[in-house]
Amino acid sequence: MGNIRWGIIGTGRIANTFAAALSGTQGSELYAAASRHLEKADIFAKKYNISKAYGSYRELAEDGEIGAVYIATPMASHFEDALMCLRSGRNVLCEKSVTLNAGQLKILLDTAAENDLFFMEAMWTKCRPAYLKAREWIKTGKIGDIRYIKADFSNLCKYDPNDRLFRPDCGGGALLDLAVYPLTLAEDILGMPDEVISSSHLRGGIDLSDTILLKWKNGACASIDAGFEIPLRNNAMISGEKGFIIFGDWFFCTSEAVLYDREGNIIEEYKMPNLVNGYEYEIMEVQRCLSEGKKESRLVPHSGTMNVMKIMDECRRQWGLEFPGEKE
Repeated sequence: MGNIRWGIIGTGRIANTFAAALSGTQGSELYAAASRHLEKADIFAKKYNISKAYGSYRELAEDGEIGAVYIATPMASHFEDALMCLRSGRNVLCEKSVTLNAGQLKILLDTAAENDLFFMEAMWTKCRPAYLKAREWIKTGKIGDIRYIKADFSNLCKYDPNDRLFRPDCGGGALLDLAVYPLTLAEDILGMPDEVISSSHLRGGIDLSDTILLKWKNGACASIDAGFEIPLRNNAMISGEKGFIIFGDWFFCTSEAVLYDREGNIIEEYKMPNLVNGYEYEIMEVQRCLSEGKKESRLVPHSGTMNVMKIMDECRRQWGLEFPGEKE
């Protein structure tokens, strides 16, 4: 299989980060970019030496030369943009949170299956070497049965009702923007929880700060804090009967993980600097899947993405919140 020709929908900050990673990744070609304004697409294309620039997302989606589309639009647009690409025959890597709710995600997964296409949420955490090393330690029994997970993602962000982070119509709120990372970690390690207990500080129709407790019938639990009101170290710990694993600060994109025994002695340290900026690992995972004819990633499986979306739906239900698209 030759180089994969990528198209990027959206030309904002995260699209720039992805484009930089893709430019430094072998096996892929940055082929097309689309914005709602052709001028912005032209500027983006020139910056990254991209062949084609489109002034509409549909034009890019209908370009048959494109092997995969990366969707980097605002969260509330993910569903419509991904659905359009899948219906146009394009494989899709869609930024997180992948949709606003589980109902929307089911439609995307069904559409991908109906059209025999690859689909993956761009959960880069699951593709990073430090995270995969931690999974290896767990799989080989280095820390025994998992009993507890603690993971946080909270930053101090000044409230601005016009900012997309605080706008319900943009899918704003800490849950979809930040809590998705620690929830993904917990679900990936322990599976779908048997009980979700959550509380939130609400303002203007969105959640500013969240505390979420997940419980499993075997006694394991996960404690998660996420929000915009206080800064935390944003690290994570996975504790088992034989030992524990600690990720570096900003756990979801860390290059470091440390394995300890039950007495707190370091057994192994792992560190792998980024090859580019960290996004290259999810790009390589998509390349691997497409080269092998896979329609789903084993690292970011559809079932895990769906479980996390269902957990977030339950949190919003407990808070009495609805987002646009809730009734899809």
